[in-house]
Amino acid sequence: MVPRALTPRLRAAARKFPVVTVTGPRQSGKTTLCRAVFPDKSYVSLEAPDIREYARTDPRGFLGDHRAGAILDEIQRVPELLSYFQGDVDARREPGRFVLTGSANLALLGSISQSLAGRTAMLHLLPLSWGEVRQFPALPDDLWTALWKGGYPEIYDLDLRAARVARRLRRDIRRTRRAPDPQRR
Repeated sequence: MVPRALTPRLRAAARKFPVVTVTGPRQSGKTTLCRAVFPDKSYVSLEAPDIREYARTDPRGFLGDHRAGAILDEIQRVPELLSYFQGDVDARREPGRFVLTGSANLALLGSISQSLAGRTAMLHLLPLSWGEVRQFPALPDDLWTALWKGGYPEIYDLDLRAARVARRLRRDIRRTRRAPDPQRR
């Protein structure tokens, strides 16, 4: 992993706020960045159906299991969990206790701003910048080639063709559209 430009802001936010939320498009490197910056924090993916169901049906128990804090990945999968953070975080305002990641969408951003106002720092991670791309060993020949190739980290980490990553993103988008809306329960 190349150092991401957002890293200093992420570390600074974790020294001030009990919750740090990192949003951004799918495959932009949110999980990789958070796990690299906070390697000692436990990691929980809410993508797994059993974990997601546990967080949804017993939010107090779920947060109790992670009393010391954790990286909670894909928080948009259980937006109702955000309401339970307020009391938990107010009881223990330890800086950097929770790191939340999620794909940027208006519903998630609205839920966070209502439930965690004043308790979370909101950061947005975009795909690689030109400066970040230039750190990879297989550097594109010029800026135009880099623009054509795209800025998703996996393209450079695994030396993939952009078309393969685009297919994966389209598949993720189709799956997201088919997924039931958790707000309509």
